[in-house]
Amino acid sequence: MRIKPREQLLDMWQALARHSFDGGVWSWGEDGERSSVADAERLLCLLYPATEVPAFRLDDPDTTQPDVKRALSPVGDPTDIPFRLVEVLDQFMRRHRRGASPAFGGGHLFAPVSPGQEITAVQREVDVVDSFSMSVSLCLATLGFLKTYRGRTGRQTALQLIERLEDETSTRLTAALVGLLRSFAVQAVDVSSRQGQSLVRLLGRGRHSDRQVVERFQRRFKSLRALITESVALGLDTGLRDELRNENRLFECGWAWSVVQGAPEVLVQSESAHLTVAQSPGIARSVPSLHFTVVALDGIIDLLSDRTLVLGLLNPEQQTLAEALRLRWEITQQYWSAIARFDEDAWPLEDIPWQTTTPQQESEYHSLTVVSVLVHDMMRRRTTDQDLERLASVMERLAERGRITGGTLREDPAIGLHSPGVTVPLPGSESLGPPMTWVMSDFSTQLLKRTVQLCSLSRNPASEERLLHLAERVLDHVWGRRIRDGEGIGLWDDVDAVHPGAPPSGSKPSWSVTERVAECMVAAHLLYTQPPVRSRELTAPAREAISEAAHLLGREQEDHPAPAPRTAQAQWIRGVEADLRRARALVDAQPGTALALALDVLARLDGLARARSADREG
Repeated sequence: MRIKPREQLLDMWQALARHSFDGGVWSWGEDGERSSVADAERLLCLLYPATEVPAFRLDDPDTTQPDVKRALSPVGDPTDIPFRLVEVLDQFMRRHRRGASPAFGGGHLFAPVSPGQEITAVQREVDVVDSFSMSVSLCLATLGFLKTYRGRTGRQTALQLIERLEDETSTRLTAALVGLLRSFAVQAVDVSSRQGQSLVRLLGRGRHSDRQVVERFQRRFKSLRALITESVALGLDTGLRDELRNENRLFECGWAWSVVQGAPEVLVQSESAHLTVAQSPGIARSVPSLHFTVVALDGIIDLLSDRTLVLGLLNPEQQTLAEALRLRWEITQQYWSAIARFDEDAWPLEDIPWQTTTPQQESEYHSLTVVSVLVHDMMRRRTTDQDLERLASVMERLAERGRITGGTLREDPAIGLHSPGVTVPLPGSESLGPPMTWVMSDFSTQLLKRTVQLCSLSRNPASEERLLHLAERVLDHVWGRRIRDGEGIGLWDDVDAVHPGAPPSGSKPSWSVTERVAECMVAAHLLYTQPPVRSRELTAPAREAISEAAHLLGREQEDHPAPAPRTAQAQWIRGVEADLRRARALVDAQPGTALALALDVLARLDGLARARSADREG
């Protein structure tokens, strides 16, 4: 199916409104399934498109589009919709607090390593990086939404609620930024250790000796190692800095799953009398995780976006925290994009599945997380067509290995990518109870999002068409997984619908997968707002056709008297001239369109010439 973000987002909104609003009142569901991550994802299904896609704006009732009104009719009329959203966002901020401070617990999304074990209540309340990152995106979207809605409503109750919600949202944003800072991890790795040997094998791929890999690593990361070691802003302890200076050590950096053990507190000022930013001791081991690293990078991109800057969504303290995160973001991007392409002749990324350096389930999902980092890196700096083509090949192989574009075998292990998903261990969680894991089942939607983002980077028509074709095939798979009956009808995720034999998903929606679909549609909207890829091959024939058409039009006007101003013939001539002017204006940006216009003008002029010839012969 073609990617039609407007239509497909409206379908999602209609299903979401039907599911979540009962008589205009939001229903959070069962308390036993409370999670700050899932609740934020659910709200972002509405708020992210509403703040990123102009046609989906909800903050100004006078500009709400008719199709948006119809999709959200269960919420109320266009004046009710933003007010209801403010009420729900206020509930979210109060629902996820620990005392007077924002809370970021994983809740029911945490799972025990052994199915027979029971996670403790304390463990369910542990903050998780997914929640920090989702809260950054949600808080920024909320602040931008409130900024406009405040000036569009005269309701006194709404204005009072907006003032309180802005305060709560700003505090939660600060707390999320602090959480991300305290979850950043740098780990020195002894070459002879199990982890060191895993990293050497990953980079060497049997083509180079351990010594050669270590030497190349030291050369490749010399400047980055110096930046990490000497940067006071990173706040690394003296022992770790000394280890990093040792050239017999490799290193990794990124985000752990939660605040790391021994992470120092970040100095912040209390933003209001009734809300504070509490900083609990960290429990996660200082081990970077690819999944949580990508999740953190996604949130930081929203933080550093032009929209955040233009709307002035950050206060001075948050700007300082954002700059500290920018440094970590830059370091992490440089590190993982260099690791992915460590050997120019044979990228480690091209060896699927990616071999993690910590013990965990072998999976194509880990290759996709590295792809995500690489896509982030390509979006902020120029990339070559060759690199884009190589990455497109990796994406196609991942789609096939994930049984998205390939056939499925009976009891195919690849189905496990989608249901029950890929589990990631959470080292350090055992200090509070049974060891915990985090489960990811969004392989297909992540693949779709990264493919669409790569489409937007392509400046080559052939590679864009290749990626767009892949994106459409992945969308076929994703769209086929919508729930067909029960409470989650029209939402995601029913894996059994496309992979018969997968574990039954039930009728309850997965907000993780549903929110990722919303992100995919926003990415597709951004793709379509770009100028089309310009074909150099069409520029020359377009110019030649325009030149020929202009010449023939000039001859026509020289050989025959000008028609009377208000006649049909005069209108015909003005139409031809207008099309020719437009063809000239578009020839550099849209040579294909310019060529089509010029060819149409030529056909019309030839038709006129044939008619005149027939008249003469008659």
